[in-house]
Amino acid sequence: MGILLLGVVSLLGDVVYEGSRGLIPDYLKFLGATAFIVGLAGGLGEFIGYAFRLASGFLADATRAYWPFIFLGYGLIASIPLLGLTDSWRIAIVLVLLERLGKALRSPSRDTVLSMISRDVGAGKAFGIHEFLDQVGAIMGPLIVAALMYSSGNNYKETFTLLSPPFLMLLIALAYTYRRMGSRTVIEREARVSEGRKPLGKPFYTYTLAVALNTVGLIPAALILYKASMILQPMGRQWMVPLLYLLIQGVDAPVALLSGYAYDRFGVKVLMYPFMLSVLPPLLTIADTGLPGLIAASTFFGAVLGMQESTYRAAVSEFTPIPSRGTAYGIFNTAYGIGLLLSGLIYGLFIDLKASPASTLPFIVSMQASAVVALMKIRVKAERSPKT
Repeated sequence: MGILLLGVVSLLGDVVYEGSRGLIPDYLKFLGATAFIVGLAGGLGEFIGYAFRLASGFLADATRAYWPFIFLGYGLIASIPLLGLTDSWRIAIVLVLLERLGKALRSPSRDTVLSMISRDVGAGKAFGIHEFLDQVGAIMGPLIVAALMYSSGNNYKETFTLLSPPFLMLLIALAYTYRRMGSRTVIEREARVSEGRKPLGKPFYTYTLAVALNTVGLIPAALILYKASMILQPMGRQWMVPLLYLLIQGVDAPVALLSGYAYDRFGVKVLMYPFMLSVLPPLLTIADTGLPGLIAASTFFGAVLGMQESTYRAAVSEFTPIPSRGTAYGIFNTAYGIGLLLSGLIYGLFIDLKASPASTLPFIVSMQASAVVALMKIRVKAERSPKT
């Protein structure tokens, strides 16, 4: 029951913040932000959402205050409906960053609680059910936002404000979940590992570098949506922008499942495919191919995102000993967040400068080629080494 309740909480949270993510780049453009600013905001938000997990997870472990972190993290989703109350893109960006901070605060604590209540059903099944419900919300959210934009005549403020009811439903569901199982959930201190923490080796850092290079070379979804808004805003069809984000999420889900099975069977070498595929979204976005090209870019981006979510983090376990794995994930997430920040800055600048595909091609290809080379340096070692 607790697994389903936490899944419903995540579903409602995704309806609000994942639904809004498809509209935020268009809204910031409407408020006067440039592509560079949108890329910076999106990259900084993702950096906060990943890098701060190391600190929030450490604090939650140190204080055992898992539920307060969960409530605070979900509570910061309130910043999304508040977007409807501002006319300043600067204030809007602050609100967007607060939502990302909330993601960083709640995720480690929520996953800890989820792992504690999964003993009877198995961690894999528990996290699988949770991820499925989470993805349902990620698909429902953009669809709801698109419908609200269409019915309101592309009224941004009204659309964001109307996300208040699902946010209130989220708070009610969270309070009910805590009442049913939170106060009785015992977070036990794990026994110290007698062998102590082991140092992280060169293969781990080389792999982290490969993923960081891949991420820097992949254009953020926010800028794909920003480019779409440049086409759709003059046509009065802003309500269609969230549908592109819906497409990304729709492709993400099945690809994540399939690539996860492929990783279990073939190992780290499958990561070369998302690295190579990452060349297509930025090229299609930079090129003036119109809406069909952006639809294709969204499709390929969704495929890469699905592979990232199911394989990139799983591969960390190939290169790290169990006693140091928490630290390894913290370093990995920080590097991943830095990659997202840099990609937002670089591609935002490319769009503002109206850079041509020919002028950006060397950067795009060199980043992914470097990522593949780094991955190949460690692939053979990873395949020969047993998992810890």
